[in-house]
Amino acid sequence: MATPTESNSIYSEAIEMSSGPATPRSAMGSEAGMLHTTGASEPNAFSNVQQLPPVDGGRQAWTFCFASFILETLVWGFGFSYGIFQGYYTSHPPFNDKSQLAIAAIGPTTLAIQYGEGIILSFLYARYPELLNPMMWVGLALATLSLLVSSFVSSVELLILLQGVGLGIGSGMLYWPTMFLIPDWFVRRRGLAGGIIFAGSGIGGFVFPFIVNGLLEAVQFRWTLRIWAAIMAVFGGLAIFGIRRRIPVTKYRPGQPRPQFIPRNMQFLKSPIFWYFSLAYLFQAMSYFPVSLYIAVFTAMLSTPLSATIVLSLFNSSGVVGQILIGWLTDRMPYPRIMFVSALASSVAAFLLWGFADTLGRVYAFAVVFGCLSGGFSSVAFAVSTDSAGANPEQSSMAMSAFTVVKGFAAILGPVLSGILLEAGKSSTFGGSYGKFGFGAVEIFVGSCAAATSISSLAVAATRPRARVG
Repeated sequence: MATPTESNSIYSEAIEMSSGPATPRSAMGSEAGMLHTTGASEPNAFSNVQQLPPVDGGRQAWTFCFASFILETLVWGFGFSYGIFQGYYTSHPPFNDKSQLAIAAIGPTTLAIQYGEGIILSFLYARYPELLNPMMWVGLALATLSLLVSSFVSSVELLILLQGVGLGIGSGMLYWPTMFLIPDWFVRRRGLAGGIIFAGSGIGGFVFPFIVNGLLEAVQFRWTLRIWAAIMAVFGGLAIFGIRRRIPVTKYRPGQPRPQFIPRNMQFLKSPIFWYFSLAYLFQAMSYFPVSLYIAVFTAMLSTPLSATIVLSLFNSSGVVGQILIGWLTDRMPYPRIMFVSALASSVAAFLLWGFADTLGRVYAFAVVFGCLSGGFSSVAFAVSTDSAGANPEQSSMAMSAFTVVKGFAAILGPVLSGILLEAGKSSTFGGSYGKFGFGAVEIFVGSCAAATSISSLAVAATRPRARVG
């Protein structure tokens, strides 16, 4: 029988456990427990007895962790490296005479879809749990095919459709099962496992810009996309073999009722803290993604393409430090306080460090400070999702997925508004040394959104006690 912690998985509705004796959770940490399962066609009889692998350790658990790390690196590391592609597309044919705003929309479209489809996939796999692994293969095929086909196009619209929409859908299908299955494999060491997995995005975000920049200089964008499609196909395919369920899923007979696609009782939507944090998360992401997208472009105007690559890598890798630091602090002090301080400091960094940046050193300083504070902000979302679920802890994963929808929306809205401000800023000036290269309005927008995040965190602090009591 699964413990209450395991039942919090979003797949618990699709798993029927018998009422027979079972090994306690404490024993599972060091040795495999015994699970008595019944098929959906025999609800009152034991049809088989299966031995479960241990949680929090063992070869299969750490294989899952390493495979998830690889997928995290491939999916998010490449997504956060789009700034290098953007700099290339806007300065090389056949896209250099196209709309810069349209080119800037490609990367955010990918990220927005990857963030947003998590909650849809959580509903899908709760109803059809047997589709999880097959859909990963479909996602890998769609992602690699989108990259491959995009290498043959010369239209920005097709790039948005392929490198944006197609890659985003496929990568999300490939990635999200790893998040859904973490509670199955790790309980006491879930924080450690999550930290290892999430470090993949920062490592990929640090290393991949150098690789992409080198490939673009050596073989141009078409072969860069083809090579990356091959890399994703090989390493992604190998990683999928390591993503397995720990708890077997129920086999449904044809015509047998399944769980509803959208659960009726989503109590976290009634929690004030959920909505106030969603507002804060919206502002925070609207400040973060424009920097992620334009920091390399700004640096290339100030210095060289290599310097732009270094700055983007510093920005992405600083986020790893921020995630670990803020996650560690969240376990030791109230997270609204962390939200307020990190967002306020991010606002000051945007207004001053980036606003007055006229040397490479100042840009480096801004990339590290803002990347650490703003990039690590998402670490508080796990604690907030628990508070949002309240007396329904099994819904915390669903609340977390809902937060990523908000982040996905901001991943498009923030860069689009910044792109409009940048276009307008080219014909205006703030005077003096503030807002070089027409980025003044963008810098003010980023700083203002970060300040709004800080203010919104006060509402989160005000509603948090009621959320805990409720």
